[in-house]
Order: sequence, then structure tokens, then C-alpha cells
Amino acid sequence: MPADPFQWLTDARRLREKAGLVRALRPRTGQERELDLAGNDYLGLSRHPEVTRAAAEAAHRWGAGATGSRLVTGSTALHAELEAELADFCGFEAALVLSSGYCANLAATTALGSRDALLVSDAANHASLIDGCRLARARTAVVPHADAEAAARALHGHHGPALLLTESVFSVDGDAAPLPELSAVVRRHGAGLLIDEAHSLGVVGDGGRGAAHAAGLAGSDDTVLTLTLSKALGSQGGAVLGPRHVIDHLVNEARTLIFDTGLAPAATGAALAALRVLRREPERAARVTAATRLLHDRLTAAGLDAAPPAAAVLSVRAPSPEAAVRWAADCRDRGLRAACFRPPSVPDGISRLRLTLRADLDDEELAEAVRVVTGTAPRPA
Repeated sequence: MPADPFQWLTDARRLREKAGLVRALRPRTGQERELDLAGNDYLGLSRHPEVTRAAAEAAHRWGAGATGSRLVTGSTALHAELEAELADFCGFEAALVLSSGYCANLAATTALGSRDALLVSDAANHASLIDGCRLARARTAVVPHADAEAAARALHGHHGPALLLTESVFSVDGDAAPLPELSAVVRRHGAGLLIDEAHSLGVVGDGGRGAAHAAGLAGSDDTVLTLTLSKALGSQGGAVLGPRHVIDHLVNEARTLIFDTGLAPAATGAALAALRVLRREPERAARVTAATRLLHDRLTAAGLDAAPPAAAVLSVRAPSPEAAVRWAADCRDRGLRAACFRPPSVPDGISRLRLTLRADLDDEELAEAVRVVTGTAPRPA
């Protein structure tokens, strides 16, 4: 028998097990009774009757799948309608819908990162932005987290296209980027600004229009947004927003648009319906931020180390990776689902419980969250 070419996978698993870093899929049954503070359904729209009905109607009209890439058969009138309404809502000239937020970040970063360009990336950026930088042909400079002066130093002296990449609300700690300062930096150096709004769309700013809109950057010639349809809008997919000529460039150059099947009609219809609910009920954005601040205040009052939240993500530090894993498991045993972030997923080496809030949580559920999280918290040695 020839040697097993995948024997090295067994060795790699042993190393993961020794380090306590084995991941496993945990399929949901649809019958869960847990209080969910791990998902990203910030506005509570994934099961909204208008949203689910729109998904079903789109599937009946257009079929289960998009049937091809956006440039072949994968663009429907529904996609165009969603793009127009996203651009209008966020205050940008044009939008382009892709099959995921991950693909949106890859599309924008690789298509705008030409061979002679410089990409300046925040050290805490999401994996999709990091991977976009790796796949782009441009030189990449990674700068300290949320440090506008460090970004300015990286751009200084560069001649040619340049792009500064940041999340508006960072996915791990839930803190905000200094968007006005970063915008001033790129304008001083003639660079572009790419803002990932995944965790701020639907939560931050006037009616949930996002952090870029709140910072006065909507519609700016030097600003491009990426966002996801799978968080506040409760569906699936992603989009890139910006000046019309930038979007036209992506249609011609972005490989995750050109060579990927278009977003399924059901997800497209659901996202469009969710966006219309948000426009009609802008108070949902205020409710989720208020709930996040309330939970933060109660956890810190109980002595836990919770980072001040900028949107709906609340990070609570754990003393070790093992403690974080055990904490999340103990929460689950008591009926609360929380996310556990630990190295290598977090490059700063700090393990934490990551809680995500929703606009539809009531006072009793928030009180229960406080009881469970504080009651299972690791005790000092």
C-alpha cells in the first residue's frame, strides 16, 4: 500500500488538540431554546415575516439559485433593485452585490490593489481584508490598530495608487475606527479609503446608515464601502459601494464577482425586504446600541473586563484560552450561546467572550444574560 499522502493531517490535529485549539461544527436544529448572543442578527430580522416571505417569493419567481455568475445569468432585476436601494440608503453613487461579505472585501481589495499600489491595513482588520491584501498584487503595510498617524507614516513618500483599509467597527473588540482622522490622512496623501461596514450597517448612525455616513463620508470620491447582508439585514451576501467608476471597475476586474455564482434570489429578496423594514423602523438601530451599552455597564459593574462597545459587539476578556473555552461552554450549559475568541483567531493574544446584541431582546433576556455571564465567569487564581 502506498503511504497515506494525508498522514500529516493527523499530526496537525494532534498539535491542535495539544494546544486546545480544535474547532468543530455545531449544527443548529431549529428547535434551540438558548438565548443567542453569538449570532449576528443585530436587528432581529432574520425571522421577520416580511423578510422570510420575500425570500420565499423570490425563490418562487427566480428559482433556488442565480444559475450563473453576475455577468452571465446571475443578475436579476432584484439584484439591481437591492443595489440601488443600498446605495441610496448609505449615500453612495453605486453598489455591487456579491455572494458574501468575504467576497466583497476580496473584490474591492484585489481590484483596487494594482501592481504599483500600496495597501495600508489596520492590524486588527478582519481575515477577509487580510486575505484580500495577500491576493492583491500590491505592496502591503500593516499598521498599529486605529492609529491614524501610523497610517500617515506608511503612506508618506509613496508615489502611485494607495488604499487605506479599515473596519468601521472592529469585529473582535467592537471598538470604532477613527474615521474622520483616517479620512484626513488619505486626503493629505491622495489615497483612497476602504471601510468595511459589516458591523455598523443597521446599527450605527442616522437610522443605521453606518459609521461612514455618521462621519460625513457618504458619497465621498475617495471612499469605498464594503458591507455584509448577513448581519443587521439578517440574510446573506455582501456589497461594495462607492463612486460609479469604482463599481464599474470592479465589474470588469473583481474575480470574486466575475467567476462566482451570483447571490441566490432568496437571499437577495430577503436583504431587500430587511432594508425596507429598517428604513421604516429606524428605531431598531437605537434599540440594539442601547441594549449593548446596558449589558456593558452591568457586566463592568459586576467586575468583568468588558471593552466599551461602539455598536452591537461586546468583548469580555478571559484570563486564558482555556478559561475562555470553558466560559463559553458553561454559558451554553446554562442556556446562553456566546462566542469564544482565542488565539490564533485573535492576533493580539487576548482570549475573550464575544457577545452580540439584538434589537429584539427584552429586559428579562438582558437580565438573564447578566446572570449567566457573571455567574459563569472565571474566578481569579
